Amino acid sequence: MVTSTILGADGRPFQLDQLDEPQTSRLANLHREFQNHPSRGLTPSRLASILDAAEQGDTVAQYELFEDMEEKDPHIASEMGKRRRAVILDYEILPPPNATPAEKDAAKQVEELLTGIPDLQEIIFDTTDAIGKAFACQEIAWHQLGGQWLPASITHRPQTWFKLHRGYTQEIRLRNGAQGDPLQPFGWITHTHRAKSGYLERAALFRVLVWPFLFKNYSVGDLAEFLEIYGIPLRIGTYPPGASDAEKATLLRALIGVSHNAAGIIPEGMKLDFHEAATGDPAAFELMISWCERSQSKAILGGTLTSQADGKSSTNALGNVHNEVRKDLRDSDCRQVDATLTRDLVYPIAALNGLAPGGIQRAPRLRLSVDEPEDIQRYAESMPKLVGMGFRIGRQWAQERVGIPEPDEGEDVLTMAPAVPESLPAVAALSARQDREDDTPAQMAGRAARGQDEPVTAWIDQVRDLVERATSLQEVRDGLDELYPGLTLPQYAERMAQALAAAALAGRYEIVLEAANGDR
Repeated sequence: MVTSTILGADGRPFQLDQLDEPQTSRLANLHREFQNHPSRGLTPSRLASILDAAEQGDTVAQYELFEDMEEKDPHIASEMGKRRRAVILDYEILPPPNATPAEKDAAKQVEELLTGIPDLQEIIFDTTDAIGKAFACQEIAWHQLGGQWLPASITHRPQTWFKLHRGYTQEIRLRNGAQGDPLQPFGWITHTHRAKSGYLERAALFRVLVWPFLFKNYSVGDLAEFLEIYGIPLRIGTYPPGASDAEKATLLRALIGVSHNAAGIIPEGMKLDFHEAATGDPAAFELMISWCERSQSKAILGGTLTSQADGKSSTNALGNVHNEVRKDLRDSDCRQVDATLTRDLVYPIAALNGLAPGGIQRAPRLRLSVDEPEDIQRYAESMPKLVGMGFRIGRQWAQERVGIPEPDEGEDVLTMAPAVPESLPAVAALSARQDREDDTPAQMAGRAARGQDEPVTAWIDQVRDLVERATSLQEVRDGLDELYPGLTLPQYAERMAQALAAAALAGRYEIVLEAANGDR
């Protein structure tokens, strides 16, 4: 066997030939194993024995029960689906802190390699199976594609395939032999997720849910029996003394026939009596079922108002509070999944392709994007004021707050459109850059004269003709209204000031030219 110079996540080298085939490919006994269903006929004593056996090392029945719970209880399936799917978010591959250019480039290459895994969202979802069952294992089969190592498949394996080996630290092993087989490096995505502190067999969230599940099953069964006889009158048959067994059987069949068909026959001398219909109130059963489901929601999502409304305490404020608790759980789940996928998926891909020469400490890492974009309008109004007060705000931080990613190098970016001047284009051309301090009056006059292109001349001629034809200021104003409708008095004043300035500069320019010609 060839020992690789690549170090595993534990810092030790591993055998390269372990990547040739999945570890369970030769464990036919596990592949042919069929699960039992301990939830059938479950009683409190049977449940207690299953939990006790798990604490003593036999966890198979406990994890089979967990599968039944998620399969048979719609409320548990719904709440677990909400919590697990909340983790399926966009992700990004980040370089290590204080990264070198080579490490930044390696992170980009790893992100490109991950795009070659089409079912990555399903892998994240299968990883969250550990939320309810304390751990989840997915087996990786590797292959080389274009000279690069990539997962060919990543397959979720049931918890019943594993055993929990206790030592200085608890270890998850394949259930093969008395001690079990340790999991091969780079061969598994192993996610542990504790609902409470302690050994994994007792840290599963479903251990909290088993008792409400059992009580709810009893209440549902009792309610079904109640509904089966509710409203049906009690039927009693009487037979005369000395009736034979055949006659008694005939009477019983008649009672059954009357209950289903509302018709039947009995021998003479026998009698059927109908007593008051069965009555009662199903509210007690519904109350118990409701309590069980509320308890399940509290354990899974941290509250009840994100699950269903009771019409009493379901205010918007309380709903927002419960939703914040749910977000806290989501963020915690994401942080744990980030660490697992970085260790067991991102680092192996980087290491096998030569993109993590510094080991796992300097390897790229995966981060699920739990940050929710802030109110862009609020930041757009406040940030310029803060910058004006002297605050030094990093661009990367600001972009993360508003949810706008950093553009790639060479990517087109949005820019401010040039402001449209309020004045006429010709006048704006005359006034461009006329406030430069280093210009002499002659230079300014020359630019003004040269800037009088055809549109400017036409505009001046229109105004000159209007003034020459007018007999009063009122006629001048009315004429300007017709030439340029919609302009306000300040805009008229601005236009006239620009025109007068242009005329003055043009006059200066003519004087300069005449003086220059006279000197000659």
